[in-house]
Amino acid sequence: MTTDLKLLAAATLLTWLMLVVASLMRTHGWTPTGLRLAFGNRDDLDAPSPATARADRAAKNMLENLILFAALVLTAHAGGTATAAATAPRVVLGAHIFFWARVAYWPVYLAGIRYLRTMIWLVSLVGLALIASTLLP
Repeated sequence: MTTDLKLLAAATLLTWLMLVVASLMRTHGWTPTGLRLAFGNRDDLDAPSPATARADRAAKNMLENLILFAALVLTAHAGGTATAAATAPRVVLGAHIFFWARVAYWPVYLAGIRYLRTMIWLVSLVGLALIASTLLP
C-alpha cells in the first residue's frame, strides 16, 4: 500500500475517532446514564457545552474534508499520478500535509483557539491543492 493510501486510511480512522469523541462528549457516554442515552434515540439531549459543540463542529468539518481528500487521493491513483515518478512525491507530500494539519486542527479547535485553527485548516487545504495540482494537465 502506498504512503498516500495509508494516510487516507489514517485520516479515516481520525475522522471516526473525532465523531466518537464528539458523540461521547454530547451524551456523557462514560457514565451509566450517558451510556443509556448514547444507545438510545438521543431525542432528549441537553444543549451542548461550548467544548462539546466545538468537538461536534470539528468532527463534521473533518468528515467534509475527508471526502475531498479521499476523492483527490483515489483520483490520483486512478489517473496514475500517485505512482508516476514525476508527480508521486507531490501526492505523498500533499497527503502528509493534509493529514498532519488535521491532526493539529482537532485539539486546537477543541481548545477554542480561533485564528490558529483557521491557519491550520488553510495548511490542510495546501495539502489538498498539492494533490490536486498533480491531476491538472
